[in-house]
Amino acid sequence: MRSVRIIPCLLWRDGGLWKTRRFKDPVYVGDPINTARLFNDKDVDELVLLDISATLEGRRPDLAAIADVADECFAPFCYGGGIRSLEDVHDILAVGVEKVSLNAVAVERPELVEQAASRFGSQSVVVAIDARRGSGGGFDVVTHGGHRATGLDLVGHARAMEARGAGELLITSVDREGTGDGYDIQLLRAVSDAVSIPVVAHGGAGTLEHLGHAVHDGRASAVAAGSLFVFVGPHRAVLVNYPDDAQLEAMVG
Repeated sequence: MRSVRIIPCLLWRDGGLWKTRRFKDPVYVGDPINTARLFNDKDVDELVLLDISATLEGRRPDLAAIADVADECFAPFCYGGGIRSLEDVHDILAVGVEKVSLNAVAVERPELVEQAASRFGSQSVVVAIDARRGSGGGFDVVTHGGHRATGLDLVGHARAMEARGAGELLITSVDREGTGDGYDIQLLRAVSDAVSIPVVAHGGAGTLEHLGHAVHDGRASAVAAGSLFVFVGPHRAVLVNYPDDAQLEAMVG
């Protein structure tokens, strides 16, 4: 049985799903309910849905819309975007979501990670970290869709989130996201070697081979991708797809 989770990561805005490139130039790819149904048919390991405009617009999570997706999603479901309080975490989990993803709020109010882990269990708390390469050769943490620098070092922030009780880390390379050029292996290794909780790689997958590189070279515990599972062909035609178990086993073992 394959032990590495392969996770479609969908970006949600204005009621639809979009795909970005380096967090810019969004392209519409479909309806969240229909897409969740299609991924159900393909027996995906897990599904991540990130509202990319909620934090930027200062909105709370849209609980009714999240509940609609949760009702359709048979796989474990992780939601992130606009979460500001323990009440938000409670309300999201209460509508059938298995995990919450905390990003900007984990930087601004790291105690919320600890509070959520204590109340709901670490297995329900994912800290999402967006990072880009800094001028000094390290990796800098950014929030708000890459618009806001935090001054935090990636490895230091990852360790702090583990100490606060995060159950896993969703690590996105801003420089690679949506490019199809492959994951930033150095970035992944920096985090994976520094923490003991699962690291989910995200940002850059363009081929199935890239998934294997993230696991074997980047030491990621799981792999998330967007473009790889919603586009096909050189012209990036929109088509929800997901490899079968034999293909995935060949790539990630």
